[in-house]
Amino acid sequence: MRTTYALKNMLSSLSSHFVSMLLGFISQAIFVRTLGSEYLGINGLFSNIVSMLAVVELGIGSAIVYNLYKPIAEKDKETVKTLMSFYKRCYRVIAIIISVIGLLIIPFLKIIVGETTIQESTILIIYLLFIIDTVCSYLLTYKRSMLYANQRNYIIDIIHILYLFILNAIQIIILLTTKNYILYLSFKILMRLLENIVITIVVNKQYSFLLDKDIKKIDKITLNEIIKKVKGLIVHKIGVFLVAGTDNIIISSFLGVATVGIYSNYYMIINAISTIVNQIFSSFKASIGNLLVTSNAEKNYDVFRKLQFINFWFAMFSSIGEFIVMESFIKVWVGEEYILPRLVLMVLCINNYVYITKLCSSNFKEAAGIFYEDRIIPIIESIVNIVFSIIFLKIFGLAGVFMGTICSNLITHIYTYPKFIYGKLFKKKYSQYFKDTGKYFIITLILAIITYLISEIIKVNNDILQIVIRVLLVVIVPNLLVILLFHKTNEYKYFYGLAIEQIRKVKNKWNKT
Repeated sequence: MRTTYALKNMLSSLSSHFVSMLLGFISQAIFVRTLGSEYLGINGLFSNIVSMLAVVELGIGSAIVYNLYKPIAEKDKETVKTLMSFYKRCYRVIAIIISVIGLLIIPFLKIIVGETTIQESTILIIYLLFIIDTVCSYLLTYKRSMLYANQRNYIIDIIHILYLFILNAIQIIILLTTKNYILYLSFKILMRLLENIVITIVVNKQYSFLLDKDIKKIDKITLNEIIKKVKGLIVHKIGVFLVAGTDNIIISSFLGVATVGIYSNYYMIINAISTIVNQIFSSFKASIGNLLVTSNAEKNYDVFRKLQFINFWFAMFSSIGEFIVMESFIKVWVGEEYILPRLVLMVLCINNYVYITKLCSSNFKEAAGIFYEDRIIPIIESIVNIVFSIIFLKIFGLAGVFMGTICSNLITHIYTYPKFIYGKLFKKKYSQYFKDTGKYFIITLILAIITYLISEIIKVNNDILQIVIRVLLVVIVPNLLVILLFHKTNEYKYFYGLAIEQIRKVKNKWNKT
């Protein structure tokens, strides 16, 4: 059953984020052409600020989802009701706190934004809409946790796909007919509220016991457990923001808002791809949580190795694909003037590989509730990221900002995962972790060099044809080499068998109809 739910969640996440990526590219291209790079830079800058405000959430959602795994497995409705009621109250308080902090930042907007031709009054309205959008994301959204903890992510994804189609279609019409960014943002807020209302209705229908009025007060043991997790998670939340959320602020401060706008096109593509992969692996999180409370260390490690293999495959394929195809795609998509130096692209791709290869270990860590134990690591990551990003920026320019991010991301690979995942969960030696991850990195590097050399040989004058050729190369060359290298391994055989089984099921259903 775990495998079935995990596959459903994975396929739905893949579909949802593929749709999001496709519609996002269309919308971004129209955004650039109608509003220009300055508005694009403001959009990226304010997105970073609201990411900072999201730290206020403190990781309460992750802590409560973790605590839901056991009562859901034991069908303990009373405990589930108690946790969900507590979650609801917490998110209301968070929405109020974010509103207050967001308003307190207003006097500093001029300093943060810097020089721009956009009027101050317009910037203020845009900023307030970003704050309202963030606050709305916490209203009625808490009931999603029931679907996540019950391994029903696919329901959320189906609703989200419908949301994306409507949102992007109307936003594109707004841009083309009015070029009004304020109206563009306002409609997004309306659609976010509508999506949350629909999900709430679905959850209330499937888990009607949540509507009961007789809800017990949360017990001290559970509350203390949540508080302990939150203490660790708050540091992680701050660390995530300072590692991933300060790039645009550093770029804007040292290189200007226009550079933020140019980089945002690259960020959109890389983030879209990494988000798809992230959501695929997040769809396994509830199943992993169930596995960890029902299986032994050896079984857990066996499942981890299988997921780690597919994690490597995604990371390898996406990072190589980005490096080979990105420049040609940017040229056709938004114009040659938005192409960044090759060194910047290379560093971005390496950073994306490092990030994606963390996903499997990160999901096991979160599913196991390991938040408090490594609470000091995000602080170290944050310091390393900011200090090294500024130092490398002075030496390498824009590429240096992301070199600093790579350095900070490597800390979890070097310390957190070998100690807490391999050591604590699997009872394995540190050396086994470095052996497993090192092997995959070396193979990725070799495959990247081979694919790049072939792509440099095959060049044509037509830009669109060049994209098609490079996409085909990325799809065929590295993936074929992975199959040749791993076709005899247990991990490859497992996923191959799983794929064949699913194809047979589809065939049988088709034949019956």
